[in-house]
Order: sequence, then C-alpha cells, then structure tokens
Amino acid sequence: MIHFTKMHGCGNDYIYVNAMQYMVPNPNEASVVWSDRHKGIGSDGLVLIGKSPVPEADFSMRIFNADGSEAMMCGNASRCIGKYLYERGLTEKTEIRLLTLSGIKKLCLHVNDGVVESVTVDMLEPVFEDNSLFNPALTETLSAHDEAALFVSMGNPHYVVFTDDVNQVGERGPVMEDLPVFPQRCNIEFAQVKSDGTIRVRVWERGSGITQACGTGACATAVAAFLTGRAPRQSFIEMDGGTLHIEWRESDNHVYMTGPTSFVFDGEIELP
Repeated sequence: MIHFTKMHGCGNDYIYVNAMQYMVPNPNEASVVWSDRHKGIGSDGLVLIGKSPVPEADFSMRIFNADGSEAMMCGNASRCIGKYLYERGLTEKTEIRLLTLSGIKKLCLHVNDGVVESVTVDMLEPVFEDNSLFNPALTETLSAHDEAALFVSMGNPHYVVFTDDVNQVGERGPVMEDLPVFPQRCNIEFAQVKSDGTIRVRVWERGSGITQACGTGACATAVAAFLTGRAPRQSFIEMDGGTLHIEWRESDNHVYMTGPTSFVFDGEIELP
C-alpha cells in the first residue's frame, strides 16, 4: 500500500507521494490509473517528492501528467511541495531548493504560526527560442487569426493566445497541442486582459487537458502580456481555480510566481 496526499494549487490538483518512504516503480502507469476521476483518486497527475541527488538542491520533484507522460516542471506542484515539506516536518527551511527536470527552482515559504499560507517560486528566465520545443519553420500550421500569440518556455512549452473568447480552450486546445510546430506538444493558454488589468486565462495543459490552473502557464501569460504591451511587469492571472501573482523582475530577468496551496486529503492505495 502506498500512502499519498492529495493537494491543489488554485484547483490544479495532484497526488503527492513521498518517494523517500514509498517506491513507485512504474509512475507513468500509476499516474494514469490513480488520476482517473471516476475509478481512481482523481487528479491532474502524480508528483514524486525525493531527496536531491545533487548537493545544489534540497529535494527533487518528478511529475507525471494524467496521461502518464512525464512533465518537466509545474509551478503549482512546486508550491504544494513547499507546503508539504514544511508542514509535514521534513524540513525547517523556509527557503527550499527544488530540483526539477527544468532546473533548480527556489521556493520561498510565507509562514504564519506554522502554516504555509503561500509560496513564491523563482521560475528563472523565460525562453523565447528553443527549436526542440518550437519550430519556427512550421508556423504556417498556426492560425492566421492568432497574430498576437507568442511562444514562451518556462522550462516547458507554452503558446499564449490573446483573445476575447477564452472559452474556446476546449475546442482549439487539443488541436493546437499536437501541431507540428510544437515538436514535444505544447501547453496552450487563451488569455483576455480585463478592464481592471487582471488577465483572465484558461489553459489546455499538455497531457492533462483543461486544468483549473497552471503555474508555468500563468508565468508565460504574464511575460507575453508585458512583451505585447498589454500589462506591466507585475500582474494578477485569474484562472478557473484561483488567482496567481506574477512578477517578471527587471533586475534579474527572472519570473516570480506567488500563490496559495491547500491539502485536500490523505489516503492509501495499492500499486497498479
């Protein structure tokens, strides 16, 4: 039996397993079976928390989408890991270095009376040119109507489309995810800047479909909004499950994401 904890960040929910205690030999299969919302636990995927194999980081994260594919990074999951590690007594640090497939991310925990109320993640620098994730020679496969759209990598690929209809996510998201211009598939954001400056976003997440929130997607959207003159360097990204604060800091060119996290429940489940 494997002990697990379900957590969410703005509705982006994952199953968390302490891999320092429990071995999950086939996490790809486990993520598919356990993520099923009718026959399993129900989630957007599986996250394994481990010790870092390198001294530069304190802990490691592996994340698997609901379809079993391994993701490079997840902003919401990294915030949840910060809360998990601190409140479950695995660390006393309020600044944690987390090793991911897209590099080491620094987590700053905002603690009040022993409770992690929110977490700020240094998401490092955005990347705009990466032929392994975005092939500019194939841009003709993209819609001519998306002239304001931008590709942004936050350690994983995102394509941000500015639109007045964010609800087209269900129709266009699955088609765009698999376009040839994205060699490793892509997360697709449909974003609308509201009159108060808040940016409303709906996300089609690579390997998981429509999700309540996407931390890296919020970062990519904020960066794209600034580059296209739609927003300042700090913005609030309103997603289906909640709101994240994003700052693209000029001093170091890093993107900082701040938001809440929550425990849902604990349980035990057999390996598939």
